[in-house]
Amino acid sequence: MDLDKFFQKGELVPAVVQEAGTGEVLMLAYMNRESLQKTLETGYTWFFSRSRGKLWHKGETSGHVQRVVRIAGDCDSDTLLVTVVQTGPACHTGKKSCFFDTIWEETT
Repeated sequence: MDLDKFFQKGELVPAVVQEAGTGEVLMLAYMNRESLQKTLETGYTWFFSRSRGKLWHKGETSGHVQRVVRIAGDCDSDTLLVTVVQTGPACHTGKKSCFFDTIWEETT
């Protein structure tokens, strides 16, 4: 598989992480070539931390790992959809998903 096509626009590619059983979006993180390769090799998510400037294995300290069941690239090859089986909460706040802060919702 040619992974280079996902990094033509930059060194990092957004990775949307989705729960396999429910389809719920759990989080957004970034992958570089190395973290994507480690994810493919191990079957568990690895990301690149922009704030720390290094790789991180999701769940390394919390135990809330993500077992990968599918990775798909979008039509422009500049975003990844990573479908996982999540152990525990995905968000560092302890919430199941990082997307819990509703800004607007239709009320009709």
